[in-house]
Amino acid sequence: MLIDRNLAKYIVFSEDSILNALKKISDNKSRIIFSVTESGVLEGVLTDGDFRRWLVGQNTIDLNQPIANISNKQFKYALFDEDPEKIQSYFSDTIEFIPLLDQNDHLVAIARQHPLELKIGEFIIDNESPGFIIAEIGNNHNGSLSLAKKLIDQAIASGANCAKFQMRSLKSLYSNAGDADDASEDLGSQYTLDLLSRFQLSPQEMLAAFDYCQEKGILPLCTPWDLESLAILENYGMAAYKVASADLTNHELLKALVKTGKTLICSTGMSTEAEIKESVQLLQKLGGMYVLLHCNSTYPAPFKDVNLNYLTRLKEIGDCPVGYSGHERGINVAIAAIAKGAKVIEKHFTLDKSMEGNDHKVSLLPEEFKAMVEGIRQVESALGSTGERRLSQGELMNRETLAKSLIINCNVNPGQIITEEMIAIKSPGKGLQPNRKAELIGTKAKRTFKVGDFFFPSDLEEEQIQARNYSFKRPWGLPVRYHDFQKLLTRSNPDLLEFHLSYKDLEQDIKQYFKQPYNLDYVVHSPELFAGDHVLDLCSIDPNYRNRSLEELQRVIDITRSLKPFFKKASRPLIVTNIGGFTNNAPLANSKRHQLYELLVESLDKLDQDGVEIIPQTMPPFPWHFGGQRYHNLFVDPEDIAQFCRNYNYRVCLDVSHSKLACNHHHLSFKEFIEKVGFYTAHLHIADAEGLDGEGLQIGDGEVDFPALAEDLQKNAPHASFIPEIWQGHKNEGEGFWQALERLEYLGW
Repeated sequence: MLIDRNLAKYIVFSEDSILNALKKISDNKSRIIFSVTESGVLEGVLTDGDFRRWLVGQNTIDLNQPIANISNKQFKYALFDEDPEKIQSYFSDTIEFIPLLDQNDHLVAIARQHPLELKIGEFIIDNESPGFIIAEIGNNHNGSLSLAKKLIDQAIASGANCAKFQMRSLKSLYSNAGDADDASEDLGSQYTLDLLSRFQLSPQEMLAAFDYCQEKGILPLCTPWDLESLAILENYGMAAYKVASADLTNHELLKALVKTGKTLICSTGMSTEAEIKESVQLLQKLGGMYVLLHCNSTYPAPFKDVNLNYLTRLKEIGDCPVGYSGHERGINVAIAAIAKGAKVIEKHFTLDKSMEGNDHKVSLLPEEFKAMVEGIRQVESALGSTGERRLSQGELMNRETLAKSLIINCNVNPGQIITEEMIAIKSPGKGLQPNRKAELIGTKAKRTFKVGDFFFPSDLEEEQIQARNYSFKRPWGLPVRYHDFQKLLTRSNPDLLEFHLSYKDLEQDIKQYFKQPYNLDYVVHSPELFAGDHVLDLCSIDPNYRNRSLEELQRVIDITRSLKPFFKKASRPLIVTNIGGFTNNAPLANSKRHQLYELLVESLDKLDQDGVEIIPQTMPPFPWHFGGQRYHNLFVDPEDIAQFCRNYNYRVCLDVSHSKLACNHHHLSFKEFIEKVGFYTAHLHIADAEGLDGEGLQIGDGEVDFPALAEDLQKNAPHASFIPEIWQGHKNEGEGFWQALERLEYLGW
């Protein structure tokens, strides 16, 4: 049982509307809210089940009436000061929450069986949360407030979520009142008392250090070693408390800590399993909210004694989130603890390992701590889930290149039966996978096949998508290559074509493909990859590399101009390009991004852009470059994009899929992104997106709300043209494009 005193997420006022109450139920993830009067008296309870039962019985639905009209008045409750075991007995299969009232029926706390999450300041700890990383400064300030502030600054720079200290009242804590000169003390105690007596911050200095943390934007926490220190910290308003290993069996202190209603982070070093279980039973009986940290309290701890596998057992014993407090050398064990399920990591932190005091020697320097945090975040990202395995976009790209497909080895007409003898297995893997050969044998051909044609999944379906003429509210087109644009043109009525060039296309004689002018507009999509594995980068800090990129893009510009006589509606053709600015190992800081934007402007000024318009493409945070992932830095942030366009009079190609991924990663509003960038948008690439790097998905297969997007674009970019930019949409004579256009037309585009 846990007793949660953080009531804000649970309560609504009795006069609040049902609609507001439903929003609160949705937000708190607990499926329940408590309705209180203005004076705090509990008047009713509403679960999502209660609401559904009420809804079924209504002829007309009014969600604006007060919640008091429908809340359940027959609820189970307990008095706050009742025996915990009696409160525990009130739970059942149907009762997960017990409101705890004072003598005047005011709601003062909620008892619950199991926590969905724990809160430490603004940080949430649950199964999905990233690790909460504590820089344990402890007494490594060596009694200097100035050094404490330097440690706080470095903890922030190293990526810590929290800077933690320790507070002791030596007079109340030690049996000899903290006398460092007591000759009767054991050697170890004498050494510790000597350090503590010289290296403590005063309570006033400690509070000043906490204030400095708040000012700088890092959460301060502290370990109280005694009741006197706890009183000071509680008066300050500490967000949570760390319990030292030495105090896990100090039940008097544990009881006092639980009464604060704060989350406790309890180290288990120096304790037997029986003692851990005893303390857990006490915490559960009192309704405490807690995390257990696995810990070996030796300095430094030998690797053979760490026993990270115990984290699994500790989680079972505590029925709670677990973490790791490490005193071993280096950073690898702490990173590994994350892979074992740790949700809190604590490591000692110092600026100089040679300083006096045993903790310095087992502490991490700022650069070591930063490397640990980076390692932890990488492992968290790599852990994924236990759900069904899904191919990443990079794997799909590599499968297209490296895998094999089923192809036809003879000419076949519609209606003919496909036999085993007609099927061959060849690379690349852009068609039906070989493991589906048995499904294919015996089916009737649904289209005309020529020798070497690929089979596709749609060849196994009853109906195939058929291209037709489409109608949209803005100019639209198709992504094409030189070799397929004429065939695609015969199947529909686009307003424009967007030619996606490869570096090989730059060597082609276009006259072999263009025999007549077309009553169309056109766009050119520049290659990213050029001969010699050169990836276009107009922002490279290497001037030679940048000059090569300029030469290649100038070739694209020249070819774009040469296409103009073949397109009657073309005035100033657009050139879509990824301008570069990517990095291989980590994203760039804001200041370095602006340096690259300046290099980009210098590069663009050197190009002969007469008669064409270069429109940089908005980019995802984690682009796939030929089957591998990098980090993109430019044209990802909407403020950056809008500022660049304003300052230098450029427009962009707004890639919907890319920008949705950018919003997902940076927790931005996609609607606001469109509002900021839409005004500067000349052309659109339309595809769905999912997660952080699932780009180019079919319309409706991801997370984009296309009806809402259509409305936002109509307001903010009403004249921009678009193409369906579905990954591999060109296969099977544009099958993916036709499906996208069908769906977009249906959705009101």
